[in-house]
Amino acid sequence: MSQSTLRSAPAVYRWRWVGLTALLVAEAMNLLDSTIVQVAGPAIHADLGGPVSDIQWFSAAYTLAFALLLITGGRLGDIAGRKRVFRIGVTGFMLASLACALAPSAGMLIGFRVLQGAAAAVVIPQTFGLIRAMFDGDETAKALGSIGPVMGLAAICGPVLGGVLTHADLFGSSWRAVFLVNLPLAAAVLAVAPTLAEDRAPRRPGLDLAGTALAMLGTGLVVYPLIQADPGHRPPWSWAAMALGLVVLLGFGAHQRRAARTGRRPLVEPSLFASRMFPAALVTSTLFFAVMNGLMLTVVLHTQLGLGADTLTAGLTLLPWSVGLGLSSWIAGAYMVPRYGSRVMYAGISLLLAGVLAAIAAYHASDPTASPRLLPAALAIAGLGTGLFTTPFFTAALRPVSPQETGSAAGLLNAVQQLGGTLGVAVLGSVYLTGARSGAHTDARSAVQHTFWVAAALLVATAASAALMAVPRRRIGSVPRSDSMPPPAV
Repeated sequence: MSQSTLRSAPAVYRWRWVGLTALLVAEAMNLLDSTIVQVAGPAIHADLGGPVSDIQWFSAAYTLAFALLLITGGRLGDIAGRKRVFRIGVTGFMLASLACALAPSAGMLIGFRVLQGAAAAVVIPQTFGLIRAMFDGDETAKALGSIGPVMGLAAICGPVLGGVLTHADLFGSSWRAVFLVNLPLAAAVLAVAPTLAEDRAPRRPGLDLAGTALAMLGTGLVVYPLIQADPGHRPPWSWAAMALGLVVLLGFGAHQRRAARTGRRPLVEPSLFASRMFPAALVTSTLFFAVMNGLMLTVVLHTQLGLGADTLTAGLTLLPWSVGLGLSSWIAGAYMVPRYGSRVMYAGISLLLAGVLAAIAAYHASDPTASPRLLPAALAIAGLGTGLFTTPFFTAALRPVSPQETGSAAGLLNAVQQLGGTLGVAVLGSVYLTGARSGAHTDARSAVQHTFWVAAALLVATAASAALMAVPRRRIGSVPRSDSMPPPAV
């Protein structure tokens, strides 16, 4: 997204706080839908039928479309005006949510989830430019700073809200309520949207449609067999599809370099990969959020499919993780990061790994038919680690990026975060579902332990990748941040 914008708003915009409220509600609504369906997945599958892998697709279809269209969504705002594109995106999200709630089959629901993710990818990038158009000076930093807590709250509430709404079965809606809840929220945002200031880039950048198509095709070819094929007995087509996907992604890289050489604006700036630090940050983000999203899904699946609990119990099982995340995010931001800088990030990875290992021990020592008594403590430790990692990570990741590349880098980080979540759902979800397919309690317990061991190995790789991001003798707290730097989509 362009760093310079033409502002049609006055220096002190009258409706700025009302407009900010609408933007924050839209952010929370879009990000809630990344996790709210995880708890409802088994109930959806029981109602609509289809292969068990559809449970993964209910989440992955949304995050995959969200990730792959996020940067293009930002470009649309540059071209057509962010206020206009924001309103179109919210309208599209509301209609897609209604379609999801009315879906008569699993296949149609997955298709509507793709549309929902695409609409979210149009909405989210407009938020930062619209805030800059309405606020000036210190108020800009304050307004941008309000996004982080709202994102954290959305992450905390998503799984729990999904369990509560599905279990409540309001007016016989069952799982459909997790989509219907978006309708009044979106309607309220659209009612307030006229108070937003207009924000438009002075120059119209072109859309890299070929680059977007290559990225979507390559990633889809990799993710599809990860979810659909049996991890223990992968058929030849799955390996061929993944190999072809990697070739297409290499072609995407070549296309981006050629676009940069010929003076066109690529989807991803190749110069971001000039040093090891930013590519290491992308790998770290992919691995970390794959573990986080994959484990959240695994806990939910095991609680419902392995232990036979209801959706409310499954949602509340993740509450210690969510509370730990919220608590450690506040402590890290207020006290630890200003003093210790990026070292807090490594403490977060270590704590998350400790929580994963504690969960393995808890499952091992428990009755196969009951939830482990020590699991809440293990998940709380994992949540504390998650918050300690995410608070300093994004500033550390953007440290080596030049000011003119900050927008592109932040958009790519957000996209990779969503993509990592998709891969986590695909890989860890498949590991668990394959091991637990017999339906026996002992097999389900072994499957959840095996999945957590895979997650532990991925966290070791995450720590190794994060070490490559290190910048000696400099602290995150001492690095000035641009007002135009968008926060991450947690």
